[in-house]
Amino acid sequence: MAKIKPSKGSPYARIMGVGGYRPTRVVPNEVILETIDSSDEWIRSRSGIATRHWASPEETVTAMSVEAAGKAIADAGLTPKDIDGVVVATVSHFKQTPAVATEIADKLGTGKPAAFDISAGCAGFGYGLTLAKGMVTDGSASHVLVIGVERLSDLTDLEDRATAFLFGDGAGAVIVGPAKEPMIGPTVWGSEGDKSGTITQTVPWTDYRDGTVERFPAIMQEGQAVFRWAVFEMAKVAQQALDAAGISASDLDVFIPHQANMRIIDSMVKTLKLPDHVTVARDVETTGNTSAASIPLAMERLLATGQAKSGDTALVIGFGAGLVYAATVVTLP
Repeated sequence: MAKIKPSKGSPYARIMGVGGYRPTRVVPNEVILETIDSSDEWIRSRSGIATRHWASPEETVTAMSVEAAGKAIADAGLTPKDIDGVVVATVSHFKQTPAVATEIADKLGTGKPAAFDISAGCAGFGYGLTLAKGMVTDGSASHVLVIGVERLSDLTDLEDRATAFLFGDGAGAVIVGPAKEPMIGPTVWGSEGDKSGTITQTVPWTDYRDGTVERFPAIMQEGQAVFRWAVFEMAKVAQQALDAAGISASDLDVFIPHQANMRIIDSMVKTLKLPDHVTVARDVETTGNTSAASIPLAMERLLATGQAKSGDTALVIGFGAGLVYAATVVTLP
């Protein structure tokens, strides 16, 4: 039996740069109230959301991704030609094939990288980060671009009082490259498919195509069930990620959870007993829930505003439709 030559990857991987893009249109709660019976006070108290960004026709999934990726590449001190892997997490690219990652890679001028999409809902960025880490340490890529991007305004039922106010659009990106020491910890990830009905698309695309339904498919969720799952089960996953990295909550500098709901974020902070010195991302207030884009967008804003700094130790956790989740500890670029 022939012996296969071992891979020659980096022993470790790190996040080298980060970038984000938010659409120019800012949508306050007052706009949402035009189509649902609610109030600004109710929306803020239930979700913590005051505004969100909605994309224009020109701000496509590809266009937003290219903007965010360009910033991340520059932040890492690289050029597009240095990128040999592109991983895009999204649920709102409406072409079944080809993968939008290939189009983004071409627009950026990266050459011929490995390029593919993943669908893991609000945990998509965590899944992409984990795959990129494996590519770098395996040696199949040197610098991997990981993008979380969504146009959830296309999948929002503006007459659904439970979800109309939740979702926003945007793109966040990071570059994953080699490191001399551990800077991306082990990932704790998984799924609970028996709960998949709690966050789902209303109907398959084929039902709309065939005229079985007249309303375009949208995202729906069972709010209370999702809240309970996120608060109680995801706090356990977050703790497991800390344990896997060999650190405690007191060692953290930053906590960047998926920006789903301010009440969920605050409850997780309490359950994890995070010390007061830990900076907590609360980007949801002005960006809304951007699914796969929420963690890199929040990370970019914390670094840009000085609330977090290079070298900080951060716990990141994404969770959502599936139900899927992914958590890990990283060193910020």
